[in-house]
Amino acid sequence: MAKIQTNLLTDIQIRKWIRAGAPIAKSDGGGLTFTLSAVGAAVWVLRFRHSGRRQEVTLGRYPDLSLAAARLMAAKKRLALVEGVNPADEVRKAKSHRDWTIRELIRDYKELVLSTLAESTQRSYGRNLKRIENGMGAMSVQSVAPADVVAQIERVKAGWVELFTLWCALRGIFKHAAGKKLIAASPCAGIQLEAIIGKRPEKRTRLMLTDDEIAVLMNADMNLENLLSVRILLATGVRISELNNALKANVHLEEKRWHIPKTKTGTAIDIPLSKAVTEWFETLIDIAGNSDYVLPARSRARMARYDGDAAVSKDAMREAIDYWIEQHSPKIRRFTPHDLRSTMKSHLRKLGVPREVSEMCLNHKLPGVEGIYDQHTYYDERRVALEKWSDFLVKSLRKKIGSKRSIN
Repeated sequence: MAKIQTNLLTDIQIRKWIRAGAPIAKSDGGGLTFTLSAVGAAVWVLRFRHSGRRQEVTLGRYPDLSLAAARLMAAKKRLALVEGVNPADEVRKAKSHRDWTIRELIRDYKELVLSTLAESTQRSYGRNLKRIENGMGAMSVQSVAPADVVAQIERVKAGWVELFTLWCALRGIFKHAAGKKLIAASPCAGIQLEAIIGKRPEKRTRLMLTDDEIAVLMNADMNLENLLSVRILLATGVRISELNNALKANVHLEEKRWHIPKTKTGTAIDIPLSKAVTEWFETLIDIAGNSDYVLPARSRARMARYDGDAAVSKDAMREAIDYWIEQHSPKIRRFTPHDLRSTMKSHLRKLGVPREVSEMCLNHKLPGVEGIYDQHTYYDERRVALEKWSDFLVKSLRKKIGSKRSIN
């Protein structure tokens, strides 16, 4: 067997080739090759055969890796080949185990995981991933310890639910890191969230306004748009977001029907409207002028942000109710727009409306097997129930319990 020639190159030759600038590939023997690209990148490459295939690996750039150092590195890799180790596999393994920063991990998580989740989850996780990036972005993934996770949670000043979402986002990115074998185990393992932020506060019990409170509310001394909005919320039991975003095109006054498109919180539904509710809608639509929305934005800045037309702010009704409660006398219990749904539900049952009909009035899916097989929309039954409830509310307009005025 002929002896393989090595050490064929010299530093003088290499410097001469670099000055000339022409692309070349010159062998130093034994598979070690000096390459010069058209853009002047001088690189050492080791070419070899493994399992019957021609392969190569990049050793480094010249002059960072000198001729002598390149020969030594090539010799070690040739020796590894004799022992059955593929140098290309070693390079790929080294690249895959490169230490990532938290910022890089978050970017990869957003692309591969977060993008597949629901839009609401993308928004809530997105807020907290930004917090994590601001607090830990420059840290290496492998260096993060449980104490760093705890510190990240403790430095965020937010409510229990938001901190729980932050905790979920932290677990999500480190689960992703473990899945990519960037770390052996998640630093979140063993951490008890309750030990950091305490137990979750008890859920607020939904309010049922009494007959007298309903009478006070129906005659509330409010801005006309707010008053009619409150009446419609109470009469239809819809979610506040559904009224806030209602389009005029979906309110069919002649048919006394309001179509609510499918949203992330509920399926599409048609709401039968009583005569009184239809009139309240008619007034709101007239007030809205040229807007496409039943309740258009009230600030010029908001309208400008949305090219001249936008729905009212999601907080407008809650703020109007809070302000009215503070100013009103005699006092009424504090309630939220969502409490108007529970009020309607409770009073429908008092009026003798069957449970399944009252549930469908709220666009709730019936539970269990019944919900799977019962696809009936209960439109006629809901129309009768909402007419009965509307009659009750209209009668409340005639009660002036401590109110300053009544708008019919």
